[in-house]
Amino acid sequence: MINYYGILAIYNFEMARAIRTIGQTVASPVISTALYFVVFGSAIGNRIGDIDNIHYGAFIVPGLIMLAVLGQSIANASFGIYSPRYTGTIYEILSAPLSSLEITIGYVGAAATKSIIIGVIVLITAGFFVPIEIRHPLWMIFFLIMTSLTFSLLGFIIGIWIDGFDKLHTIPLLVIAPLTFLGGSFYSISMLPKFWQKVSLLNPVVYLVSGFRWSFYESADVSPIVSIIMIMVFLVTCMAIVAWIFKTGYRLKK
Repeated sequence: MINYYGILAIYNFEMARAIRTIGQTVASPVISTALYFVVFGSAIGNRIGDIDNIHYGAFIVPGLIMLAVLGQSIANASFGIYSPRYTGTIYEILSAPLSSLEITIGYVGAAATKSIIIGVIVLITAGFFVPIEIRHPLWMIFFLIMTSLTFSLLGFIIGIWIDGFDKLHTIPLLVIAPLTFLGGSFYSISMLPKFWQKVSLLNPVVYLVSGFRWSFYESADVSPIVSIIMIMVFLVTCMAIVAWIFKTGYRLKK
């Protein structure tokens, strides 16, 4: 039987931490989104023109949302699980009447919720700069939720794997950020030479951004079906890794 009270206790604790810094939580994506539109939308966008008959400012909106969601999902989940590891309170959580699934749901659910909120804030902010059309709202919600859950799981894994606070930002900065910027967030990979188009397809973020952009404008670099398959494969892989971590106690019981 699922311990809903235990899940809510972890979830509420993590959400309370975000509420305590609500000003920073809201101000950061608003300011960064505004700056992206000033730099990319105005200064650079006027030189690029339309992409797939979509104004460049509107074209980059899905990429901006994905950029914020990916970063926030990993940051929130990794800090959420690493903090009790660092303070030693993780042993109290592990000894509580909570299963590994319930612990994961609590931490990952809170991280995903926060990143979804950030994604919505970015979307609303972008609406003040460019007209936005969402042709498939249900699919947009699907991609937003699944991406948040998947990368929150990845952040959860990173938070267990790392062994120092200094490394909390290393992987997002050196790995996730480059993959996001090179994943078609601000351009279509069809604009690249053939060789680099094929190389780009090795980047998993391409499929997330492409599927998410399709839900807005029906413009995609890869088939939406392929995007859905890829995100589900990534999700299942992360779930399998988390299950292995709890089964073996990797860096949790040592």
